[in-house]
Amino acid sequence: MSKRIHIIARFHRWRLKNMSERGFITALSIVVGLFSGMGAVVIKNSIRLTHHLVDSFISSEVHNYIYFALPLIGVTLAVLSIKYIVRRPVRHGIPNVLYSISKRKGKVSSHNLYSSILTSSLTVGFGGSVGLEGPTVATGAAWGSWLSHFFRLNYKNRILILACASAGAMAAIFKAPIAAIVFAVEVIMIDFTVFSMVPLLLSSATAVVVSYLFLGQNVLVPFDFKDAFVLKDLPYFILLGILAGFVSVYFIKMYVFIGGFFDKIKKSTNRLIIGGVSLGVLVFLFPSLFGEGYDAINLSLVGDVQYLFNNSLFVGLKEEVWVALILLAAVISLKIVATSLTFGAGGVGGIFAPTLFMGVNTGMLFAHVVNMLGMRQISTNNFALIGMGGLIAGVLHAPLTGIFLIADISGGYKLFVPLMFTATFAYIIVRTFTPNSVYHIQLAQRKQLLTHDKDANVLQMMDLRKLIETDFEILSPQATLRDLTVAISRNHRNLFPVVDENGTMVGMLKMDDVRSMIFHHEMYDKVKISELMYMPEYFIDPKDSMEIVANKFETSGRYNLAVLENGKYLGFISRARVFTKYRKQIVDVSHV
Repeated sequence: MSKRIHIIARFHRWRLKNMSERGFITALSIVVGLFSGMGAVVIKNSIRLTHHLVDSFISSEVHNYIYFALPLIGVTLAVLSIKYIVRRPVRHGIPNVLYSISKRKGKVSSHNLYSSILTSSLTVGFGGSVGLEGPTVATGAAWGSWLSHFFRLNYKNRILILACASAGAMAAIFKAPIAAIVFAVEVIMIDFTVFSMVPLLLSSATAVVVSYLFLGQNVLVPFDFKDAFVLKDLPYFILLGILAGFVSVYFIKMYVFIGGFFDKIKKSTNRLIIGGVSLGVLVFLFPSLFGEGYDAINLSLVGDVQYLFNNSLFVGLKEEVWVALILLAAVISLKIVATSLTFGAGGVGGIFAPTLFMGVNTGMLFAHVVNMLGMRQISTNNFALIGMGGLIAGVLHAPLTGIFLIADISGGYKLFVPLMFTATFAYIIVRTFTPNSVYHIQLAQRKQLLTHDKDANVLQMMDLRKLIETDFEILSPQATLRDLTVAISRNHRNLFPVVDENGTMVGMLKMDDVRSMIFHHEMYDKVKISELMYMPEYFIDPKDSMEIVANKFETSGRYNLAVLENGKYLGFISRARVFTKYRKQIVDVSHV
């Protein structure tokens, strides 16, 4: 062991001596791309093996009652794996990465190196109504975090490597390198600079090459351009964007509502039973909700809606157009319910695939309704494709990701202009009703969210308790002016907290308030501190965010504010110390 440590130490010394920081990060981004790409390959192949096993239980009969049991089996196996193999909570992939950036200085728990692969394979392989993107990003980020720790990177470089890992994972899973970079910039990175671009490009390109080698070069969602974009269709693409925005609002609010319901259920067994059985019922009634849904997406893009009827109770009505429209509306509204139930029961997965599923069906439904009303005959294929971009832009609050992802995964750059309009209007609508995306909303509620606002991020990352100064002379309310003069002689501070025997702060004194009195010796034993003290109007609670602390300093005009926890005195925080720490933090998180 000591020999191994010695070799590692020698390597670190060699690296610091012979490689610039930028050169090393650039080289490391390629390694991160390799690891992220391999993570995506392993997850994809794990799902294929699991699907192959599950398919042996599903026959080609009119309906399969096994649909009721399979999702429950998969989630149960995932929960048991977490409990007995991983022995750590396996949190949702992308929010977990964002939390690690915000509160763990870029450190992702090491069990994510394998846990997301294991649990998501069981969840999705047995029909859990979620995707693989989140677990793939979590796996890539875990490798990025491990490499950052191994090479002792500072905070700003750790965050850049996490962004590279996330971009690599997305590039490999979707075979969409440009969209992956855009996703990393829009969703993951908090400080994008010119220096960041080269590592992101290399990581994304490396990961997608790994994916090509092991998974082939076929696009994820093949699309055949039958109808070119015409300007007369533009108003309808805008209307689709507005509709996609409202569907995104529904997605986010339903996701949060069901998540909150399961959070109130304390026993994991009860969550598993309620969520698993409810999910089984939904998948039994609507088999198209089974699994990720990419088969349904590809059928939608060629105008085939038979996936709505296959192996379902409605197979006898597959020739009825009105039934297909009702089923489209049903699966749009129920997909996020099925996804939330999968998560609530204890399953592990991502929300990209459910978002794409809802988007393609929203576009398909919109086009069919417009055509049936005779307003104008529009291409159902084109609108189905563009609908996916609208939902990604809305649900993730990432319009650029929605635009480039759909163009990348389908080869659909011929529809780039309508994609831009639909994604933009969807984003405008959803931002009006839900200020935070589905990834950010829970972190924002806990005031743990980092955004592209560097000032707010730096304040968020500062630890309030580490700024507390305790070298103040504490006085008792029963003390006299003589005691105060003794305290003054022992301490250079000009503030004196007054604290009772229970540790509760009952007031404070400023040197300026008693300066004239200390020359009147006859008053030393007559005047008590309780007669001189005052209770400050402003004080800091340890639970306050640093943004609140900064606002209190600005509002009060004070240079020092007392810190009180349930009335108990802890110390003071000074404006100067906050500012000094802020400037240091800015340097730590910024690339030049």
